[in-house]
Amino acid sequence: MESNIAGADILVVEDDNTIAMGLVAALEHERFEVRHVDNGEDAVAAVRERTPDLVISDIMLPGIDGLQVMRTVKQEFPGVPVIMLTARTDEIDRVMGLEMGADDYVTKPFSVREVIARVKARLRERSSEPRTPDVFHFGNVKVDLRRRTLWKDDKESHLTTHEAGTLAYLITHRGRDVSRDELLQEVWGYTAALTTRTVDNQILKLRKKIEDISGQPRHILTVHGTGYRFEP
Repeated sequence: MESNIAGADILVVEDDNTIAMGLVAALEHERFEVRHVDNGEDAVAAVRERTPDLVISDIMLPGIDGLQVMRTVKQEFPGVPVIMLTARTDEIDRVMGLEMGADDYVTKPFSVREVIARVKARLRERSSEPRTPDVFHFGNVKVDLRRRTLWKDDKESHLTTHEAGTLAYLITHRGRDVSRDELLQEVWGYTAALTTRTVDNQILKLRKKIEDISGQPRHILTVHGTGYRFEP
């Protein structure tokens, strides 16, 4: 395992003991430090007690559900990746979780090897240096991409993981047309559950936070038939 992710602290939130123990054993075999809780309340407490490097959480949990756990993690510790697990097969559930800020989504039944591969991928992303400056200024906007925080006219707002990822990718490739499919691949890690409408919805949310008039954008421009282009 790569030295930059060895020993990472992972919190597993799963109320099915058989699934949980299988994940814990596999993660420990990869030399990760692993904690396990079986409900949402304990998950939130565990994250606040010691911030993990990554969270794996089922959606269906006793008490606070996994979506609320994920929302709390992203609000209080926005740099922590969250991988959601679920037995649901409805596409809307997967898309909703991703649009709310989840970094990845695995549907049960799953291969433990697949989960391990996704964990390593998310940890590598987190440990790698950003391709854009931590803090970027344009117009009357300042954005801290590492903290996922944005200020417009000194009014502060929080960016979700995918909002920050989308903005970072557009800033890195500023002045170039970026297709919706490219954003799906590079920011979300494309899966069949996602459509180009997912990108459009994310752009609408970003424009509301960035543009003076969201319907008349100056920075995130639509390139008809292709996607978007960022202009500082």
